[in-house]
Amino acid sequence: MNDPESRLALLRFLERVQERDLARTRRWIVDEERRQTERHRGLQARPPSPDWLIERGLSGQEAVYVHVGGCWNAGRRSRGVDRDRARRALTDGIKACPQCRPDTELGFVDG
Repeated sequence: MNDPESRLALLRFLERVQERDLARTRRWIVDEERRQTERHRGLQARPPSPDWLIERGLSGQEAVYVHVGGCWNAGRRSRGVDRDRARRALTDGIKACPQCRPDTELGFVDG
């Protein structure tokens, strides 16, 4: 292995391997930049979350809870409503979520 020619050949081989690795890393960077751009566009295009939610029961017909928008306890069957509809739902006897307390946010007094 003292032959300068074989040492030079090994160094050239190492150079090709490193160039290939660098090219692969650069492709990964481009892919990640593209994913981040798409994620950012998706977040920008997302509609704002509703201020109030009404959660339907399993049948999908009967309302079971009123939630403040963004409540962690709101189920998948929740739909956004405006402030008046949320107040009407509470007045009509639909329960307020015990975690987010929309009744307090809407000015209903505990009683």
